[in-house]
Amino acid sequence: MQSACAFVLPPSHSLHQPQAVVAPPRRQPWARACAPTSQSSPIIANVMQGEAWLGPALKAGLANEALIIVCALPLYHIFALTGCFFMGTRIGAMILLIPNPRDIPGFVKELSKYKFNMLPAVNTLYNGLLNNADFCKLDFSSLRISNGGGAAVQAAVNERWKKVTGCSIIEGYGLSETSPMATCNPANATEFSANIGLPVPSTEIAILDDDGKPVPLGQPGEICIRGPQVMVGYWQRPDETAKVMTNDGFFKSGDVGEMYENGFIKIVDRKKDMILVSGFNVYPNEIEAVAAAHPGVMECACIGVPDNSTGEAVKLFVVRKDPNLTVDQLMNYCKENLTGYKKPKFIEFRTDLPKTPVGKILRRELRDK
Repeated sequence: MQSACAFVLPPSHSLHQPQAVVAPPRRQPWARACAPTSQSSPIIANVMQGEAWLGPALKAGLANEALIIVCALPLYHIFALTGCFFMGTRIGAMILLIPNPRDIPGFVKELSKYKFNMLPAVNTLYNGLLNNADFCKLDFSSLRISNGGGAAVQAAVNERWKKVTGCSIIEGYGLSETSPMATCNPANATEFSANIGLPVPSTEIAILDDDGKPVPLGQPGEICIRGPQVMVGYWQRPDETAKVMTNDGFFKSGDVGEMYENGFIKIVDRKKDMILVSGFNVYPNEIEAVAAAHPGVMECACIGVPDNSTGEAVKLFVVRKDPNLTVDQLMNYCKENLTGYKKPKFIEFRTDLPKTPVGKILRRELRDK
């Protein structure tokens, strides 16, 4: 019974062959020792970690009011399943389900009926709401936590979000393989940190180089995670599991990050998304954050494309907010705000960008076209 399967979930990052994440009812002995209970599955452990991290700030000041959590993400996604549904159920919250968050007017209409306390979302959804005039007129007096995840939250989006709602976005980080929350900024933070926060309770984070050795503080390496919320492996894929698990139980996320002296962690980007320009590492998140700060840009994504002189070059895909924005204007803006080798060599305007059902931009599809 100890090896029975409790949950089978789709993995966080797209793979060439679909794989399923297995979350058993029990964990290895080292994990059981730090889990909330010895019987916990990774998901139940993560629910309790989330409650310990977010619960006090979420419940503060509530007397007889109903606690309302907005769930605008599909429940088959781990962010919604654990962070909204299970955690919300555990703390006795009302969960406001939004079946189609891409219908922004319909989403805003539902929000107008409630005094909601927590609104988890990905960067693109926050951005979409901010571009709706009716959303900006809502009553945000009860909003305590806006927790962002799934993809990097851009500073420009947070700045607008705080101006409209009075609430900074609290960024966290995790994957299906970690149930998902591995790190999060303090729930009572009043300013945007531009990092993914601290390890949640009973969680260890190591930043390792390609040889599996710890890198110095402030230096980039792969984010590796150990804790009671980590999966046991990929369903019937022992070879794939072995590639992502270290001998001492750390899950290798495939994400590049840096840890600082205060324990906070900054995510740089996906290792697979890194662009190599004339031997220099260029991370799409940085380029996208700069471009997104231009007032004429609604959303953007960048990839590496083959280049005869530099090996790879940066190509930026942009959905315009200002229809009069030109390639030259945006190119000059990037030139002023980025180091030479990081600035886009190509810019392509589009009416939309490919996204997952959760709203994460699919760079892979942009590369494949």
